[in-house]
Amino acid sequence: QVQLVESGGGLVQAGGSLRISCAASGRTVSNYLMGWFRQVPGKEREFVVAAAGSWSGPYYADSVKGRFTISRDNAKNMVSLQMNSLKPEDTAVYYCAADRRYSANYFLVGSYDYWGQGTQVTVSS
Repeated sequence: QVQLVESGGGLVQAGGSLRISCAASGRTVSNYLMGWFRQVPGKEREFVVAAAGSWSGPYYADSVKGRFTISRDNAKNMVSLQMNSLKPEDTAVYYCAADRRYSANYFLVGSYDYWGQGTQVTVSS
């Protein structure tokens, strides 16, 4: 079993930056498929970015490409998401996800077995 805990969410003005992190425990996730998704009330969970170790990815949603950057700290068993040039439409609960198997359908919620509880990111205009 893998437990994921997100942190670092908060309120930021449009154009600002925020870094959110995901700490994993229970297993070493350095070779896991790791993803970030986001969700707003009333809408489906939306793919943001995924990476599968150093050999695959990262893959970004078009809406965040050039603004968001995923990174891993294998020593700390953590994954982070640096978000720059934030827009009000980036407001959502951000979820970290993990799976021990790589999937070409990395952009689908069903490709991940493990999920964190989410962290709220709010971007004010």
